[in-house]
Amino acid sequence: MKTRNVLFGFFVVLAMGVSAQSHSNVIDEVIWIVGDEAILRSDVENVRMEALQQGQRWDGDPYCVIPEQLAVQKLFLNQAAIDSIEVSDSEVMQTVDGDIQDMILKAGTREKLEEYMGKSLAQIREMMFDNYKDRMIVENVQRDLVKDIKVTPAQVRRYFKGVPEDSIPFVPTKVECQIITRNPRIPQEEIDRVKNQLRDYTERVNNGTAQFSTLALMYSEDKLSAQAGGELGFSGRASFVPEFANVAFNLTDPKAVSKIVETEFGFHIIQLIEKRGDLVNCRHILLKPQVAMDSLQQCINDLDSITAEINKGLYTFDECVSFVSYDKDTRNNYGLLFDKKTGGSSKLEMKDLPTEVARAVVGLKVGEISKPFIMIDDKGKEVVAIVKLKSRVNGHRATMVDDYQELHNVVVSKLREEKIENWVRDKQKTTYIHINEEWKNCEFQYPGWIK
Repeated sequence: MKTRNVLFGFFVVLAMGVSAQSHSNVIDEVIWIVGDEAILRSDVENVRMEALQQGQRWDGDPYCVIPEQLAVQKLFLNQAAIDSIEVSDSEVMQTVDGDIQDMILKAGTREKLEEYMGKSLAQIREMMFDNYKDRMIVENVQRDLVKDIKVTPAQVRRYFKGVPEDSIPFVPTKVECQIITRNPRIPQEEIDRVKNQLRDYTERVNNGTAQFSTLALMYSEDKLSAQAGGELGFSGRASFVPEFANVAFNLTDPKAVSKIVETEFGFHIIQLIEKRGDLVNCRHILLKPQVAMDSLQQCINDLDSITAEINKGLYTFDECVSFVSYDKDTRNNYGLLFDKKTGGSSKLEMKDLPTEVARAVVGLKVGEISKPFIMIDDKGKEVVAIVKLKSRVNGHRATMVDDYQELHNVVVSKLREEKIENWVRDKQKTTYIHINEEWKNCEFQYPGWIK
């Protein structure tokens, strides 16, 4: 996607605290004014330097592209103020903390992230908060602008009539897969071992011989939060499974360690960091009972027997799913895998399948069942599975008959983009804009900046 396009998901690259370094000898100055909002030379430098560090390249002169993007953002923020469009601080904080966890994972540790940014985690969070809030407000304004766009099948047909074939969207190969999973049995001795280990960690924290965050970094099997000393970031109750939330939101003493909590992910102990209204920030240590190879082999044998019975016609795959499969997400849906992010279609691209499932499906014909295989489920646990290839549609140019939704989405996206671009042009006409002379010599996407 070209940097200069202003699309529905528009946002400006965030300035992450990089020291401003002007391309002239002037330390800082106001270079643009949009309405009553100023854009500083340092704003442009911060965005440019951060983009360079992230390996981004600009489609054109960054000293033209960046201030224009910032100016467009100012137009949207101005409209948000007029229309009283806001986002809650709790919503912003949840997004910020989620992205900070990803940043820590990429950096390796919390300390490495702080060293790279030259700021403490609290300072990074504070800096990101304002940027994210502006971005989310802009997105809300854009959603409000395009909310009434509707497209009929006749409009879709007209849009693609006469379009060169190589301009029609290419639909990648998609498959429908049904899955049956079996969870290996965990002996009580292994569960007791895990609980005793967590009790030992609790005792070490309580007697002052170890920090909870240090133990989380060393031993927690939630690798993402472990890198941040077990810290999960500010989150609402709905962000956690019920068993975890019930304990985390009832903690009151930041020095105390919770009782052992069992969830579908394993066993946890939790320590409160801070509460803010309906949000809580806590640390946790997760341990998962280890699965013995003989338990996995027993599941493999069970699924081999089930496959043989299906192939003999004693049962159908659909029937077996309901009384054999342990996968609660698909058990009531005939085992169909689906896009969990949207809760949508069961027709998935190969890249969207779990790695082990994609590997098992590659050589199957429609209607065939794979051999049993071991996979890691979305809870991070080892399970044994078989999959049936229900359907396959090979990659092709989209058609109205088979791929109407894809074509519909293309037209809707195009109309939204046009709506937003036209709005920007109209907004330019009624907004006070001043640009310093040395910043005017640009080929802007929207010529209306210079009047």
